[in-house]
Amino acid sequence: MPFAIVKTGASPAPTGRGILGRAGRGRTIPAGMILGLALALSPVAPALAGPAPAVQADSLEALEIASSKGVVTFEVEVARTDEQRTTGLMYRKSLGERAGMLFDFKVDQPVYMWMKNTYIPLDMLFIRADGSIARIAAMTTPLSTETISSGEPVRAVLEIAGGQARKLGIKAGDRVAHPVFSGK
Repeated sequence: MPFAIVKTGASPAPTGRGILGRAGRGRTIPAGMILGLALALSPVAPALAGPAPAVQADSLEALEIASSKGVVTFEVEVARTDEQRTTGLMYRKSLGERAGMLFDFKVDQPVYMWMKNTYIPLDMLFIRADGSIARIAAMTTPLSTETISSGEPVRAVLEIAGGQARKLGIKAGDRVAHPVFSGK
């Protein structure tokens, strides 16, 4: 799924008294502070209301993978914008056997994905700029916030239904044909 933030360790425990001061001393919070806090949190409220709807790309595009079992064609959404890449396949309840989402990062870079808010297992194919598959993360765990690394700089990631890469004989080194990749 979308970008993941790598955790570097736990935050230290708070050492201050907090907003209410020392408990049991009859201290109150000024009304201005409450109003300021409410205004500061108001942009966050929609995010706390529940899951956002799935963001879909503008149209479906054909993508081919030349595997040991022959050429396999998928109809994919292409996530080109930050919003599309951030949301990816979150909140989807199903994905067809020949459907997927191609995340175009525009340039080669290390990529970290996660499965937050993703209800279905996916195979993630990390693809170099020349269209070759660098790595496959198979049957990723739904709803996991563990990071899934590309292992090397890649141009794009293709997410397909979990188990399809194995079923279709797709493996690292196979070639992907789509306009995102040079010469394809």
